[in-house]
Amino acid sequence: MYQQQNMLSFTPDANRIMTQSNNNGIMNYVSGYPQEVDVKLKKLAFFDILATLVNPSLLAPTSSQRLHENTLYFTLSPTQATEIASNRDIRNATRVEHIVQVQLRFCLMDTATEQDDYFPPNISVKVNGKQCQLPNPIPTNKPGVEPKRPPRPVNITGNIKASPLVTNTVQVSWCSEFNRGHVVSIYLVKKLTSPQLLQRLKTKGIKSADITRNLIIDKLKEDADCDIATTMLRVSLICPLGKMRMSTPCRASTCSHLQCFDACLYLQMNERKPTWNCPVCDKQAVYENLVIDGYFQDVIASKNLGPDSNEIQLHEDGSWSVHVLKSDAQTLDTPVKPAQKVEIISDDLVISTKCDDKSGSNHGVEPSSTTGVTVDLTLSDSDDDLPLKRKQNSGNSNR
Repeated sequence: MYQQQNMLSFTPDANRIMTQSNNNGIMNYVSGYPQEVDVKLKKLAFFDILATLVNPSLLAPTSSQRLHENTLYFTLSPTQATEIASNRDIRNATRVEHIVQVQLRFCLMDTATEQDDYFPPNISVKVNGKQCQLPNPIPTNKPGVEPKRPPRPVNITGNIKASPLVTNTVQVSWCSEFNRGHVVSIYLVKKLTSPQLLQRLKTKGIKSADITRNLIIDKLKEDADCDIATTMLRVSLICPLGKMRMSTPCRASTCSHLQCFDACLYLQMNERKPTWNCPVCDKQAVYENLVIDGYFQDVIASKNLGPDSNEIQLHEDGSWSVHVLKSDAQTLDTPVKPAQKVEIISDDLVISTKCDDKSGSNHGVEPSSTTGVTVDLTLSDSDDDLPLKRKQNSGNSNR
């Protein structure tokens, strides 16, 4: 047993929490809370848990003051120490990248739902006496509000003693929050890459094209009951992230839209900065809920789809066709530069107004009382048509 006054101690072998008595025989614990708690943290997509070194346990205040300190202990087995030593990238001499890591996580004390990472206020961590680098706090302009750190795990592998049966010490100091408890846990994890997650997603299976086809039929059938019936849907094959055609179309099973995004780009984005928000509807789209859509994968692989075709139309029977741009459709879907209305008065050109409306209307501007012809300069990029209009106007005047 490790003797540590006013701090939490963990036995290295069983990882069970015990409270120690101070000189007055008073036990340090939070009344009404067990020390080892049944809190479940949300799974991190880019990490596989190999072992739990310290079970989720409540950080116990050690005094009546706001600042507290607890100490955790853990050891590695010979197999675990070998895993860490043999899975690292030493090509960069200044910074060794560990694939197998020792990971420290904090969260709120709540057993109702799976918890996100959450750092206690004014937290400081020392591993074997060395200060541990934590995520930098996010600045805030709100007065009286303490900046919070991004909700991420902490990699403490660089500070541990990666030797079997050697005790590692983790000292945590923090400030308590009113009516809130904080939980700490330590894991041995393996870091994954976005290509590995993409391969797992493909291995999990592809969503049947028939399922999406039935969704299309149902969606158009629902719209048919409305006052304005929709006979087809237009879907883009361009990924909203990379602005290029998707290669692996996917979406979350929790999303209600048909529009997909590229799985490869989405995983790469979350590998750099994990947000897991759908780029189409901005709702949560976690890795566990991602599915590759077989319908749109067949569309992209189809020989009927030209290299420049980036939009398709979905029909009431669940079929699709290449969307052909028409003049009126182009007016609706593509930005058009503001039209300039020009009045021809005798032989002079006078710009009377600008039109921001794509239909080319002049927003109710009254025409000049002088006889003339109004020309929309956006109809042609050539100035050769202008004398023709003048000539026509002149002919009308002579009549």
